[in-house]
Amino acid sequence: MALALRELEGRDDCRVAAVSRLYKTPPWGKIDQSFFFNACAAVDTRLTPEALLDLCLDIERRMKRERIERWGPRTLDIDILTFGNVVQEAPRLEIPHPRMIERAFVLMPLADIAPHLEVSGKTIAGWLEAIDTTGIEVADGDTKWWQRY
Repeated sequence: MALALRELEGRDDCRVAAVSRLYKTPPWGKIDQSFFFNACAAVDTRLTPEALLDLCLDIERRMKRERIERWGPRTLDIDILTFGNVVQEAPRLEIPHPRMIERAFVLMPLADIAPHLEVSGKTIAGWLEAIDTTGIEVADGDTKWWQRY
């Protein structure tokens, strides 16, 4: 994650504006695997949503991401959760991410950087209050963790 964020920051068409704390989270969906690490970042970009998706998928591939099984182990998973005020239901990219408000491992780090962001009629902080966060721990409380690793 740190390498991916630094790669985005190093481009002339992207700037990492904010990064959440780093979280250690229990597996979700397929639970017979190791814990995951999760974080959220706000990225200012001149790219279109689809071009940003292509960039993120390219970063995943270069970091040896293999899509073998849904919700299975992975080296890296970069999702576009929101993109300004864009709302779209395209085959390749749905914005806002259709399941983000159901997942504590998304809402906790997102609340670090955008608690007042509204998604589906409620703020991220509001969605977080209504969800079970059992088992999620702060792995690194310094929001500059991505610059150290």
